[in-house]
Amino acid sequence: METYDENDIRYQQAKRQVERLRGFYGHLFSYIAVNAVIVLYNYSQLEPGESYFQFKNFFTATFWGIGLVAHAIVTFLPNISFVKNWEEKKIRKLMEKRRAEKF
Repeated sequence: METYDENDIRYQQAKRQVERLRGFYGHLFSYIAVNAVIVLYNYSQLEPGESYFQFKNFFTATFWGIGLVAHAIVTFLPNISFVKNWEEKKIRKLMEKRRAEKF
C-alpha cells in the first residue's frame, strides 16, 4: 500500500476534491430536506380545488436549485482547463512565496 505525504501536491488536490464533494452532498441533502418540508407545508395550505402548480410554490426550489447547479459545476468539473491552469499558477506562486519567506 502506497503512503502519501501530506505535503504532496497530489494528496492536497485529492483532499480538496473530497472536501468539495462533502460540501456539495451536504448542500444537496439540505436542498432536498428543506424543499420537502416546503412542499408538505404548501400542500397542507392549499384551498380545496386549488392547484399546487403555482410559481410561489416553486420559488425557493427554483432559485436555490440554480445555486445548487452552480455548486455541482464547481465540484464535478474542476478540470476545466482555465480553472486548472489558474490553480496551478496560484499553487506555484504560493509555494515560491513560502520559499522566499523561509530564506
